[in-house]
Amino acid sequence: VQLQASGGGLVQAGGSLRLSCAASGRAFSLYNMGWIRQAPGKEREHVATIPWSGNWKWYADSVKGRFTISKDTRKNMVLLQMNGLTSEDTAVYYCGAKRRGEHEYEYWGQGTQVTVSS
Repeated sequence: VQLQASGGGLVQAGGSLRLSCAASGRAFSLYNMGWIRQAPGKEREHVATIPWSGNWKWYADSVKGRFTISKDTRKNMVLLQMNGLTSEDTAVYYCGAKRRGEHEYEYWGQGTQVTVSS
């Protein structure tokens, strides 16, 4: 199983980035896909979740209204559109997959760095 995250980079405050997660190696129909971030010196933060099969979405309060998670199951991709970025969004962003009903992520991508300059 492989989750390949990409799309990070350096952006000015107020700017936008779109992260992509390419998933392969198994069927994910019973999994929820998520984006998780970790900033230096801070605890890991769960940012957004979307089920591989299903239409609901969940967001952390810190990103509601600014980030949008989506999926393209034909391409086996999970996306995170990030708008209105602030320095508080600077972190390494990971995509993950966890079985429905489970708390812990079973599979992790390698992470992509997002740096927001103020």
